[in-house]
Amino acid sequence: MNRILVLLAVLLMFANTAVAQEPRSYSEGPVSVVTAVKVMDGQYENYINYLAKTYRPMLEAQKEAGIIVGYAIYDTAARRPDEPDLYLVVTYPNMASFDGLSEKTEPLSSKVSGMNRAQAAEASVGRGKMREIMGSEMIRQVLLK
Repeated sequence: MNRILVLLAVLLMFANTAVAQEPRSYSEGPVSVVTAVKVMDGQYENYINYLAKTYRPMLEAQKEAGIIVGYAIYDTAARRPDEPDLYLVVTYPNMASFDGLSEKTEPLSSKVSGMNRAQAAEASVGRGKMREIMGSEMIRQVLLK
């Protein structure tokens, strides 16, 4: 009986090894964070100006530092009042990019904006008058082989 159990254990071990060595038909690609934004009435131009003058330079600095691989801003025609007007998309090389992310981005943000953490928090309150963040979603690209 013990010999049969040992034989089964050995067979299962080889079966698991064979499955583990089977190549996948895809690889895990870059990771994007997609943020849905509802712009307050009459604030579209103000918010776009903020994105152009403050948000974009911060993302460009992160891109130059190799923290992100890209970013995009998408305008959408909301069909209902409870839908977003814009999508902000920031793409990172992989999931490991999120380890220690604040320690990497805060110095760049301070350098680009000239603001310390308290000033940045106060500026965020001001942006709250221009827009509402409706939520964020993290998505990973699947690269088919």
